[in-house]
Amino acid sequence: MAKYSYPAIFEPNELGGYCVSFPDLENVFTHGEDLSAAIDMAKDALCLMLYNMEKNKISIPKPTDKNRIGKKAGEIIDLVHCDTMFYENWFNGDTVKIEVVIPLWMKENTGLEIGDFNGILQQGVKDYLGITG
Repeated sequence: MAKYSYPAIFEPNELGGYCVSFPDLENVFTHGEDLSAAIDMAKDALCLMLYNMEKNKISIPKPTDKNRIGKKAGEIIDLVHCDTMFYENWFNGDTVKIEVVIPLWMKENTGLEIGDFNGILQQGVKDYLGITG
């Protein structure tokens, strides 16, 4: 799982809104009723595609420099960012029970019950992995 940034083309639709495509990724298209919605949809489409590519061990192409992409009148070319680790957590938020052993002094000095450590340990692992949110 990783963080990615890919250029996207936001093309105004004659019926309103924006159509979005990714020059580096085949068959990744979406749209939004306005630019803000199109950006949100683009993030979701990008993350879903890259997440599936990672899971299926499909080679992920390098992103093209957005300044090297030709642009038609009215189009907006911008980077779309995604974090497939965050997406995996959202998409597959199952939990698993594991046994953790800590020194007795840690338990006694916190005043917490054993069950209270779940949140603390989860936050520690998120911090270790650099996950925010």
